[in-house]
Amino acid sequence: MTAATVAGDGGAPTPRRLTIGKVLAALSEDFPDVTASKIRFLEAEGLVLPHRTASGYRTYTDDDVRRLHYILSAQRDRYWPLKVIREALDALDRGLSDPGGESGGRPRPPAPSADPEVPTPHDLAARSDVSLTGPELREATGIDRDTMLALETYGLLQPDEKGHFGHDALAIAAAARTLAGHGLEARHLRPFRTAADREIGLVDQVLATRSGSGTREERAGEIASACIALHVALVRAGLSR
Repeated sequence: MTAATVAGDGGAPTPRRLTIGKVLAALSEDFPDVTASKIRFLEAEGLVLPHRTASGYRTYTDDDVRRLHYILSAQRDRYWPLKVIREALDALDRGLSDPGGESGGRPRPPAPSADPEVPTPHDLAARSDVSLTGPELREATGIDRDTMLALETYGLLQPDEKGHFGHDALAIAAAARTLAGHGLEARHLRPFRTAADREIGLVDQVLATRSGSGTREERAGEIASACIALHVALVRAGLSR
């Protein structure tokens, strides 16, 4: 129930304010019998909270109109008592979705959605045939020689037996360069290597002790993708506190 907005004097969006007469006009097509007294009753019940001007007049936003439409529809079409409507509005205010006519119209929790930033099992199982020398990696990512050596020292960059680096080294070095701009040196990033090793060990443990459908690579990718999704969700939740 997001309110429609207009730009204020400073450019910030502000809700459009409607008088109760305009609210009645907006609702009259679907609810020809609605009255100002009805809307004030719903306000007294705490179901809608209009803004009060300095002189005491009520003003409403487009979001208030949608809220009133929901309330009136629930009363007329579903015969919901005010207690049930209040619970449904609380659920909608907390971010649950309105299913419309499905499931009796009760708000439902949103379905989990895949994070587009998390690699899929297929992405994790894919192998790149790129093989970069140290100078090529530095050229591609903009890190200097000292930073690269530090990343190798702390185990974040791991060359193969020929001293070359794979495709994932590009992402590691680029991320390290960004973090360096915020004052985080390679030594500060060692916990990421430790955490990654622990997740890899957890994947190996599951593969060794539990059977499942699909090839080993497919199962490893699925488990690792879920581990990364969990990590991202935990970080995001922590930052939002």
